[in-house]
Amino acid sequence: MNDSTAQSDHIIRAASQSLVEQRNGGVHRRARSVGRGSFKLKSQHWMKKVRNIAIGVFALWVGASVIGSIIGGLGFTGVMAVGAATLATLFFLGKYPKMKVPKRADLNTENVRQLVAKTELWLEMQRSRLPKPIAASLSVIGGQLDELEPQLAEVDQMHPTAKEIRKLVGEDLPDMIEGFLKIPESLRYEERSGTTPVKQLENGLEVISRELDSINRQLAQGSIDDLAIRGRYLDYKYSEGIEGENADYGVPLPDFDKQTTAG
Repeated sequence: MNDSTAQSDHIIRAASQSLVEQRNGGVHRRARSVGRGSFKLKSQHWMKKVRNIAIGVFALWVGASVIGSIIGGLGFTGVMAVGAATLATLFFLGKYPKMKVPKRADLNTENVRQLVAKTELWLEMQRSRLPKPIAASLSVIGGQLDELEPQLAEVDQMHPTAKEIRKLVGEDLPDMIEGFLKIPESLRYEERSGTTPVKQLENGLEVISRELDSINRQLAQGSIDDLAIRGRYLDYKYSEGIEGENADYGVPLPDFDKQTTAG
């Protein structure tokens, strides 16, 4: 019979390993994206562009074919004109509309489920303006935001955890980066009181990273406990040689069969 504590430890170790993978780049990380949320937003934007290009080029050639059939052929000049129009269509629809990049004010949203992807995309836009070590650390936070996003589907918008996430991700994180970017580049490495603006930003991002890790663990704990209880129940019900003494578990096991029937 498997021990429920061992199951919980295994799950926590797996979660920690996932976090390590994210900090090392992650198997799902895209080279130019801070996280999966921002990558998804960019992919959706480009898919719309591809759709628009396909529709535009198709409509252009259908129109040219109709005109050609009416006038008895487009001729060399007409074909060249259609070709030039096709290139113009590809250029224009490939460039426009430009992707709407979240502004600082857009991060002050009440919906925490939309906050993650917007914050990741906003961080990407600031990355080129930050020192390289700082820019690299944004991928760590991006990985943590990726882990946080699916858990937010179960969080009530008015729950204290949701308010904490809005404050941490929607206010504290962008405020810190914006504050740093306001400092002239020549002063960012100037030491004052034993530290520099760059070190202060690094330390601040580390604090935010630890808080995100803590929130991730808090949100996951309920699922970990539910899985452990389910595992103990299955051991109790199906393991050979078990006669059903609930006292061996220290706490009474829930009767899932009765709960299912009652539902």
